[in-house]
Amino acid sequence: MPAVPASVRAARTGMRELLTARGVAPEVRDNAVMVTSELVTNALTHSAGDRVVCRLHLTADRIRVEVEDQARGPARPTLSCPGPDAQNGRGLLLVDALSGAWGVTDAPDGPGRTVWAELRRSPDPAAG
Repeated sequence: MPAVPASVRAARTGMRELLTARGVAPEVRDNAVMVTSELVTNALTHSAGDRVVCRLHLTADRIRVEVEDQARGPARPTLSCPGPDAQNGRGLLLVDALSGAWGVTDAPDGPGRTVWAELRRSPDPAAG
């Protein structure tokens, strides 16, 4: 996708459609869409690239969302603790809260990095 704000909506829409077609529960689907939105937004905001690549991997029990950027930004993504009046800086906090695990890896083919997050495919029964 091109590194433009409209790509965030396209990524959310595409993720929602794919997960709906695969029968993923609405709560889990909504969380995966939010994670996708935050990862794509972060890539657009911080990577200074021309494009981002969004991937979805489904297994019987996991959803893995990956967003690859061109790693032209000054630093690797990390959790931050923004102040109460900060207007930015909460994206990875949301990703961390909604996913079971997330991380950053270098892209296998050339410059770039992939930020990924994994979610359980079925709703957490303890969440009630």
